[in-house]
Amino acid sequence: MAEADIALIGLAVMGQNLILNMNDHGFVVCAFNRTVSKVDDFLANEAKGTKVIGAHSLEEMVSKLKKPRRIILLVKAGSAVDDFINKLVRQMFFLTVTSLSLGEVSSERSQLFVSTESLSPDETLIYFLQVPLLETGDIIIDGGNSEYRDTTRRCKELLQKGLLFVGSGVSGGEEGARYGPSLMPGGSKEAWPHIKTIFQSIAAKVGSGEPCCDWVGEEGAGHFVKMVHNGIEYGDMQLICEAYHLMKDVVGMDHDEMSQVFEEWNNTELDSFLIEITANILKFKDKDGKYLLPKIRDSAGQKGTGKWTAISALEYGVPVTLIGEAVFARCLSSLKDERVQASKLLNGPKLTQFSGNKKAFLEDIRKALYASKIISYAQGFMLLRQAAKEFGWTLNYGGIALMWRGGCIIRSVFLGKIKDAFDRNPELQNLLLDDFFKTAVEKCQDSWRHVISTGVQHGIPMPCFTTALSFYDGYRHEVLPANLIQAQRDYFGAHTYELLSKPGVFIHTNWTGHGGNVSSSAYNV
Repeated sequence: MAEADIALIGLAVMGQNLILNMNDHGFVVCAFNRTVSKVDDFLANEAKGTKVIGAHSLEEMVSKLKKPRRIILLVKAGSAVDDFINKLVRQMFFLTVTSLSLGEVSSERSQLFVSTESLSPDETLIYFLQVPLLETGDIIIDGGNSEYRDTTRRCKELLQKGLLFVGSGVSGGEEGARYGPSLMPGGSKEAWPHIKTIFQSIAAKVGSGEPCCDWVGEEGAGHFVKMVHNGIEYGDMQLICEAYHLMKDVVGMDHDEMSQVFEEWNNTELDSFLIEITANILKFKDKDGKYLLPKIRDSAGQKGTGKWTAISALEYGVPVTLIGEAVFARCLSSLKDERVQASKLLNGPKLTQFSGNKKAFLEDIRKALYASKIISYAQGFMLLRQAAKEFGWTLNYGGIALMWRGGCIIRSVFLGKIKDAFDRNPELQNLLLDDFFKTAVEKCQDSWRHVISTGVQHGIPMPCFTTALSFYDGYRHEVLPANLIQAQRDYFGAHTYELLSKPGVFIHTNWTGHGGNVSSSAYNV
């Protein structure tokens, strides 16, 4: 008898917590895992006393689902997702057939892979049957960190089979999955009415109870938005690290002092999950009573979503410089052994004791962090807008900011201001053109420049602080030196240029008198 509202495949910590979250909100969930023993362990321990049910095979799992069947995959991105989709769509069976049963081997949901001739009474053949476990209108949901193009491909492939596919970003880590994540579903929109109640019930809530979940858009839009979220997360973390580096090595603060500053900042415009946990990390002590942070190897890992964001930015020609620098900062940190050698050979400026006004400089750092954060989000939304143009997606930018307002890793009060900006102007081209953010950056500008110049003089690497300011200065300049680049390209490769007085008309100049008047149209540099 069908009794489960939804099934979830993948019983790692995120999967288990999401199941328990759905159970808390009154939904009956069927749990399944490739290693079936994990299902029994989960039911006997974490899910004991709940309404969660288990299945020991995909067939059993599907049989327990109400129609249209809804199945969440929380497995490793890539081939594992395709493997489970294939099993749900094309489950293979072996069927032994004799002449006596030959006439009975027919099913509207079965397809014979081999054809045979008539059997004599003593002959037996084995048939391979392909039996789809799902039916038209059933829904598969990928909740992992899949690449958005994979999601688009799966949407199209499954639609041809009558199935609906949803690629949903899920952010918030283990705690978010358990008590309220940020959910970013996209894909086959026909699926949304059938999963909306479940998704919005279990999502984090902000304000007067608005769920941090809404339909994002078509095809891979949900996973693209999650990718950009993760890229912004890279940027936020690197910006905080640069502020920490300045406090530690320029101002000379100890861990308790720095922790206190981050706690204070969490009561300002910087109020956010990452600022909050940074304060806790800085003051955390190991079992020996010493601070744990200095013991941790300074080589940062990454799982690829930040890199995907930077690659997409290059692909679509959007200057998402801050996220790119955050990715490269992690790459540089991973060269630990080389940096140890280089530190003994390469000299920087002589480090002198900080002699300025400590309180004033800390406020300068806070403002530099805030201004750089604004730039990072402005760039992220530029990438979202360009992707929408590329793929014909209809994205609700204010809604996306609301989805990130709670539950996810980059959750912050700041995101409410972004939603307000898009509420004021849904066609806003850039956050910097909104009056609130324009004024905010202007108020921070002197501090921002002072912090960067001070850090440079002390030899402190600040890739994200500096690229944020460079973007701001580039964006606000009416005239940039790219006219020289165009002249250079035309000089060495006859790539042509436009005149300010004749936009859209491409001209080639014979700069040397020897190059001729034929222009290039074969490639662009």
